[in-house]
Formats: sequence, structure tokens, C-alpha cells
Amino acid sequence: MRTLIRSIGELCITAGLILLLFVAYELWGTGAYTQAQQHKLSDELNRTWNTTPSAGKVTTERVALGHGLALIRIPRLGKSFHYVIIEGVSIADLRKGPGHYPGTAMPGQVGNFVVSGHRTTYLAPFNKLGELHGGEQILVDTRTTQYVYKVTSTKVVRPSDVSVASPVPERPRANPTKKLITLTTCNPKYSAAQRLIVFGQLVSTKPRVKEAGA
Repeated sequence: MRTLIRSIGELCITAGLILLLFVAYELWGTGAYTQAQQHKLSDELNRTWNTTPSAGKVTTERVALGHGLALIRIPRLGKSFHYVIIEGVSIADLRKGPGHYPGTAMPGQVGNFVVSGHRTTYLAPFNKLGELHGGEQILVDTRTTQYVYKVTSTKVVRPSDVSVASPVPERPRANPTKKLITLTTCNPKYSAAQRLIVFGQLVSTKPRVKEAGA
């Protein structure tokens, strides 16, 4: 009996250690993958942006799924908040960083520029999205232009509520007249039971300042 109890205890300890290692990998190990992908995408984006665009090209070019589209910064979340936005929101895309919903507006366009991101794994780019309040800035850089959005409101919705991604959020049948941004992530942290939504509106544009070393 003692041998059986000891064996069960050892198995429980082993299972606990495996579970802890898995949790540690999910929370921190996945971040290493995302960080490497972000460096790669940033280099690719800078190379593209440093070439002369073809005549007649718009400031935000459409890109293939899985590639870098723009840069996003949110001053309220600190200097380290600086990510390449990926075109696409598949599982593979969001492991690389925040993803733009294909079919929604591009940065600076009339309509709704919708971006989704992880909150707890894969570098957790949207981990602190709940700290944003009305009036705070969301900066989106493209090849030549920086678009300055300001947060207008936040909301928690069910995962099935896709109306927040409409050209006019929550009004699927309305025609858009404003240039909007919507950020989405899971809520609460470590759960996919809900979605945290941050809405914003474009307030200004200015030439993009080339970063040192870019």
C-alpha cells in the first residue's frame, strides 16, 4: 500500500511539473516566437518602405496574408508598445502579432480599421488594452503617413457579436462616413468567454517620421 501511495504521489508531482512547464511555455515561451517574427516582419516592412513606391500608389498598400501591413503604437501603454500589424487574423497570423481583419478599412480610410491581438500569450500585445480610456492616442504608421486615432469608448461583448467589426461599429446596415479604428481581444484575461473592444476615431494625420536605424 505504501508503495502504491508513493507511486501515485510521484505521478501527481510529475503531472504537476509538466502542467507548470506547459503554463510557463504558454505565457512566456510563446513570446519568444512572436518576438522573432516581429523582428523579421519589421525588417521586411522597413525594406519595403525604404523603396520608392510606384507612381500612383496609395500610402497604405494592400499586402498578402501573413505579411506586415503597418505599425501600431499606443503611448499610454509605454515605449515598448510597438508592433507590426499583420494582414490576417488566422491562428498563424495572430501568433506573429496583432492582425488586421481582411475586408475592413485600411488605415486612414473611411470605415472601420479592425485589429485583433492576443491578451495573454504570444507576447500578449493587447494585454493592457483594458487600461485605455477616452481621448488616449492610438498611432498607426504606414509607408509615408502616421494616422492619429483617439479612443472614443470601450465595451465588452460576446464573441458572437461581429457587429463591432462593421464599417460603422454595431450598425451593420449604416453607410460609413468617419475614419474609425476598432481593437479587439479576449476578456477577461486567460479566458475567451467575452471580447474586449476599444473604439477610436481618426483625429489627425502627419508625415511618418523614419525611425533611427530603419
